[in-house]
Amino acid sequence: MSIVELRNVTYQYPFSERPALEGIDLRIDEGEFVAVIGPNGAGKSSLCYTVSGFIPHFFKGELQGSVVVGGVETRQSTLAECVRRAGLAFQNPFNQISGAKYTVFEEIAFGLENLGVPREEMRARVERMLERAGIADLAGRSPYALSGGQQQRVALASILVMEPQVLVLDEPTSQMDPIGTREVFGMIKELAGRGLTVLMVEHKVEWVAAFADRVVALDGGHVIAQGRPEEVLTDPLLAERNFGLSRYTLAARAALQAGLWPAGRRLPVTLEEAVEGFKAAAA
Repeated sequence: MSIVELRNVTYQYPFSERPALEGIDLRIDEGEFVAVIGPNGAGKSSLCYTVSGFIPHFFKGELQGSVVVGGVETRQSTLAECVRRAGLAFQNPFNQISGAKYTVFEEIAFGLENLGVPREEMRARVERMLERAGIADLAGRSPYALSGGQQQRVALASILVMEPQVLVLDEPTSQMDPIGTREVFGMIKELAGRGLTVLMVEHKVEWVAAFADRVVALDGGHVIAQGRPEEVLTDPLLAERNFGLSRYTLAARAALQAGLWPAGRRLPVTLEEAVEGFKAAAA
């Protein structure tokens, strides 16, 4: 069942020369984990803002087409109503910290306070989220005394604790090391398995290939490809447009041109696929 549906969506920021998004048609089913890739300026963040309702309620400009999230047209809702259906974690976690709270625990509870959640329920939900996000040891720390990766986890936890229908993530692992990245992807995949819908902008294509159900490629505000990770992430069109492809895909493509990759075998995206392919070539 579709929970996010964009129909012929075009959006242009005030005073800009061209649309940031143009003619976007996109459907996301409940519980689906969709990753969005693309070069800088492709429209990825604008897509996140559109799904979460920040466009048109915060960023003005001109929005055309239909954006339906959780069965409700975003233009017919307030921003407060939109973000309860689709929670957005910004690329820079510093921009998401409220500045109104002294500890990580209070920061994560801040949104629940605004919703009037009873104190005992609030405490239980925050404690569960601290454990799930792997930051229980930071509960008493100031949000401003954390590393970038730790702040990113706090920002993510502050969204998840609100229990939105859709989680929208704009490069949530940009400040994390490989261990933190794996943990966050694993947590998000687990939540998607429990019915949470995820739309994630991410440049780390090896992780996208391993965890996402579907990949959407954006360029110049247009969807130029979408489908299963192994199909989209090896599409020659992405290489032609200078997308940041997996190192394993690039190595195998070079090997194919040199006659060192098995003819007819799909190019790899992950390390495991690359190892299997080169073993087959050497056999």
